[in-house]
Amino acid sequence: MESRKAVTSQIAGLIIAGILIVVSVVVSMIDRSARPGSGWISYLTIIVGLVVFINLYAKSRDYSLSFSDLFSYGFKAVSVTTLVFLVFIVILVVAMPAMKRDAVEAARAEMEKNKNFSENDVDKGIQLVEKYFWVFMAGATMLSFLITGAIGSLIGAAITKKPARFVSNHSNQANS
Repeated sequence: MESRKAVTSQIAGLIIAGILIVVSVVVSMIDRSARPGSGWISYLTIIVGLVVFINLYAKSRDYSLSFSDLFSYGFKAVSVTTLVFLVFIVILVVAMPAMKRDAVEAARAEMEKNKNFSENDVDKGIQLVEKYFWVFMAGATMLSFLITGAIGSLIGAAITKKPARFVSNHSNQANS
């Protein structure tokens, strides 16, 4: 059988990141209050991208890969996506400082909604957000994207056609 050239996990991650950046820009243009990378559309983009690329990768290997091979491929791809998207966010926030200001004001509004916080508590919280803005931004992006990527990788690996050796071994055990 003719071997097909597989898309590497790094290239898959770059493609997913590119699509994610375009989706984020479009969503941000439509809804000015939306932050890039946040929301269900971004997470759905990651999951669908991973499922597609995991299936293409398995197909290029004649479906001879195990679940762990496929999951690993997907998680490597989302790791690249996360790193590229972090660079995009940093460039975006540096180029448009109003985004940081809007994020801090949104944090203030959320804190003020909570009646358990005094004005002093809110001010201290905002000082903390301003001081550690990049840590919070990077941490939240990495955590949410990697969790979403793990879910997408699990789904992609689970729904991909299984290797023939596993299917035949399983059916032989069932017939015994």
